[in-house]
Amino acid sequence: QRDEPYAVLSKLGQRLEATLAPEAVLSTIVQTVREALKLSYAAIALQRSEKLAIAAEVGAPASDPLRLPLMYQGEPVGELLLGSRAVGEVFSPADRRLLDDLARQAGVAVHAVRLTADLQRSRLRLVTAREEERRRLRRDLHDGLGPELASMTLQAEAARDYLTADPSRSDALLADLTAQLQAATAEIRRLVYELRPPALDDLGLAAALRTLAARYDQEAPDALSVVVEASAFPRSLPAAAEVAAYRICQEALTNVVRHARARHCTLELVLANENGRSAALSVEIRDDGCGLPVDRRAGVGLASMRERAAELGGTCLIESVPTGGTRVMAILPLPSLTPSAVENEPSPELTVGPTA
Repeated sequence: QRDEPYAVLSKLGQRLEATLAPEAVLSTIVQTVREALKLSYAAIALQRSEKLAIAAEVGAPASDPLRLPLMYQGEPVGELLLGSRAVGEVFSPADRRLLDDLARQAGVAVHAVRLTADLQRSRLRLVTAREEERRRLRRDLHDGLGPELASMTLQAEAARDYLTADPSRSDALLADLTAQLQAATAEIRRLVYELRPPALDDLGLAAALRTLAARYDQEAPDALSVVVEASAFPRSLPAAAEVAAYRICQEALTNVVRHARARHCTLELVLANENGRSAALSVEIRDDGCGLPVDRRAGVGLASMRERAAELGGTCLIESVPTGGTRVMAILPLPSLTPSAVENEPSPELTVGPTA
């Protein structure tokens, strides 16, 4: 059917429409292309972590296949690999025109498959994270607070029994009970903080980050100046975006204090809002420290920053700055914000540390 390009494209479209399972889309493409052009081999390789990996193939692999890039909006998403019909036979100009058209259609389908796979992985991560959080809370409540509260109940009953017969012993029991109640209160606060930092509700994101920066500055082993910049910023943002931005900044500042040996660090929040139609929160942390090591391996902290941004459909870039230091740049998409939702905070910039 290489002389009937419309028929080939039409058949591919019909087969893709009839394909319900996302995992069958790629195999449908390679099977259709191979049948229509009577090729010895057809395969699709997907772009994964800067490498190409075969995702679907049919026929005997060719030693030197024709490679056609699969693109979506100018971004490479994979390659279409094709073996010739016979040994030594080359593709004619008409074949190449048809294959270029097929590659354009396949690029759109491959992008849709990648989006579906990313969505499934994201859902799995969310469900896993939720269940792990529930397990942690159950363990902390059952093994920690539960027995502690039961012990305090018994101690209160004992103090009541000794109230008239031995007041001094009752007083000692009550004093011990007070200390246990204070410890239990601190434990409850810890559990609440791990779910969502209370400062976000009390102060808003910008002020909460200023408070966080001040605390990290005090813990720095060397003289460190931290500048927080956030002007024309709303008092409240979507809860998920606030927590993600706060945790990303928290991890970045931890790395600055522990590893960067920096003297200055700037944390900048920028809210982009174009005609009320789209909005994104930009979070940038820059320092003038030693930068990232050449042979570094991404640890849990760096991976968690990227995952928090990815869960919201955003991005997180972590790189060394040519002039020295490290830069963390996170872009977090937000629902559209009206201009009235944005308020100027009283202190758009706060500097803490010995150089303040």
